[in-house]
Amino acid sequence: MAQFNETIHQPVRLQIMAALVTLKKEDEVNFSHLRDLLDVTDGNLGAHLRKLEESGFIAIKKEFIDRKPRSFISATQKGRKVFQDHVEALESIIRNK
Repeated sequence: MAQFNETIHQPVRLQIMAALVTLKKEDEVNFSHLRDLLDVTDGNLGAHLRKLEESGFIAIKKEFIDRKPRSFISATQKGRKVFQDHVEALESIIRNK
């Protein structure tokens, strides 16, 4: 049976994961795009990304483009699985209503 995941259950982290799992497995999203999509501050997004990265649910790649640091975020296979399980747990509640 699918299980809730306390780490991604937090609303901003759930939105982050939802945005990332819609991408193809090899795709990633730029930090600024994700920040604007979710309408959060840099610090808020950074803190949530750190928690998801520590859990192994996302990967963050940092590089310099035109001498400016850029971060690119993607969901890991583990993150995709945990998110899917979380969604299935939510759907289970809806079906048993």
